[in-house]
Amino acid sequence: MIPQRQAAGPALDGPWFEDLAVGDEFSDAPALTLTEGHAAAHQAILGDRLRLPLDAALSRAVLGAGRPLAHPALAWDVAIGQSTVVTARVVANLYYRDLVFLAPVLIGDTLHTRTRVEALRQTSHRPGTGSRGLVLLHLVTRDQGGRIVLDFRRCAMLPLRDPHAQTGRADGLEAAPHRLGLATLAQSVHGWQLAPLRDASPGPAFADLEPGMIWRFDGGDLVSGAPELARLTMNIAGAHHDRFRDGGDGRRLVYGGHTVGIAAARAARALPTMATICGWHSCDHLGPVFEGDTLYTELRLEELQPVPSGGGLAHVRARLGARGEGGPDDGGALRDVLDWSFAALLA
Repeated sequence: MIPQRQAAGPALDGPWFEDLAVGDEFSDAPALTLTEGHAAAHQAILGDRLRLPLDAALSRAVLGAGRPLAHPALAWDVAIGQSTVVTARVVANLYYRDLVFLAPVLIGDTLHTRTRVEALRQTSHRPGTGSRGLVLLHLVTRDQGGRIVLDFRRCAMLPLRDPHAQTGRADGLEAAPHRLGLATLAQSVHGWQLAPLRDASPGPAFADLEPGMIWRFDGGDLVSGAPELARLTMNIAGAHHDRFRDGGDGRRLVYGGHTVGIAAARAARALPTMATICGWHSCDHLGPVFEGDTLYTELRLEELQPVPSGGGLAHVRARLGARGEGGPDDGGALRDVLDWSFAALLA
């Protein structure tokens, strides 16, 4: 017997575009304590080979901390997931800007994210899809002691409740990438001793690299476990769970951080002395990725910056293409899906 429908209560699927105003703040998502279980599940989905999160003894030797480093992708995935209380109705994520770790995140830390609406811009109406708008969000993530560990911005596209509404919202979104400086990027790794990592890793080390180097991988990475990664990181965006949502064609839209995480895993293979990723200059989603796609990665080393403690920052640009399984608009062709520029600490 089907239960009788009850009177409508509070909306559980997140706000529509016209529900938001500049200055709105959201901190409704539960805080999350990172455990070894989270780390293992995250690594199983993305296959990352970053040494410090995998090797607790090596992590202690480099950081001088009693608890191992949490993978940076686990930390930013949780922060993004917590921000989806604002973007549960998301149609697409367009870009991220100026993501920076201000302190290291360790296993056992508890993360809580506050998300603030910084700008709103309604886009043009498209027949068949209704009206949509872009929302620029500022995310600040703190640990259990109230210390800010992560700060960044993301731009998401949300639908309007009324497809014919004219909200008049036309804020500038400041979409141009901004190059983060050495002092900002190095805050979270101050005092790290990189010699043990260099000794434990095959080359090339930081001193062996030159700007302009390119790494291409013949094989691709299957995108699997998409809803599992979303659940693990508390990402409630409906598009990543329900492949039939809003008249979808049966292909599940993959959370953008999943694509970034696969690129980070490839970077760890190309640069085995990579200690962590300190920040992102920019991250643009050039096209959708669907569960079952295979991703192909190219990495280019753009700049090297030595740090006083040895080693240095490698500024890398990752470009990814996706090949599908012959979906209705795909046909198996390789399509551009990600352009990501980040800074990594290398021994």
